Amino acid sequence: MEIIDLLGYFGALLIGVVLGLIGGGGSILTVPVLVYLLSINPVTATAYSLFVVGASSLVGALNNMKKKLVDFRTATVFAIPAFIAVYGTRKYLVPAIPEHIFTLWGFEVTKDIAIMLFFAVIMIVASISMIKNNGTEELKETKVKYNYPLIIIEGLVVGVLTGIVGAGGGFLIIPALVLLTKLPMKKAVATSLLIIAVKSLIGFIGDVENLEIDWIFLMIFTGLSIIGIFLGGYLNKFIDGKKLKKGFGWFVLVMGVYIIGKELL
Repeated sequence: MEIIDLLGYFGALLIGVVLGLIGGGGSILTVPVLVYLLSINPVTATAYSLFVVGASSLVGALNNMKKKLVDFRTATVFAIPAFIAVYGTRKYLVPAIPEHIFTLWGFEVTKDIAIMLFFAVIMIVASISMIKNNGTEELKETKVKYNYPLIIIEGLVVGVLTGIVGAGGGFLIIPALVLLTKLPMKKAVATSLLIIAVKSLIGFIGDVENLEIDWIFLMIFTGLSIIGIFLGGYLNKFIDGKKLKKGFGWFVLVMGVYIIGKELL
């Protein structure tokens, strides 16, 4: 096994550690690790990412269910349009994207390049959300309200984004749950994990029908991520999660800019 492969598997462990430490964000690293360290093409990498994100989030969601932190009503309203959107995106939209999209000033934009550039943009947006305090964590507990139309629209949007880039979208889901349903922050984080788990794993089903899956590799990679979650949960007792989240946000921002540079130059 080459050093770069070892770094890739270490990346899987790191993804889980980040998820365990700050409750989200780690999945944004999955596609870059798979593409740049393990040389997997972007379409397959986003599919694998859905499985890794879904399985990892499910572990966290089950733990939160024991603590009675999951709002199942909100999760259901959000998850149904989200998983329909993500399944449709993986099953029909992604395969329909042509291999050659367009040529600009002699530069050919292929399907793989377009996916990575779009992913980089999502990374930058996510990083800004992590760096900047958007105020959701300071909201006091109020009576839970359900703005069904907006929750359904948000679910559809997040589902399509998840289907294209293979990331969980927690940076979009958590603020939406806090602002649209007035869920307390802890419940919003817990509920988002269940939503992410359901929509990611159902989205992955769309890929099983279209792609050849290396199950042994995928199970090893996912297993390392899950081990990382428990390790991150332990380390969380000794590390300030808020400061870490901001620092990780800057790292994601640099990664997003790096991906844009690498794909365009």
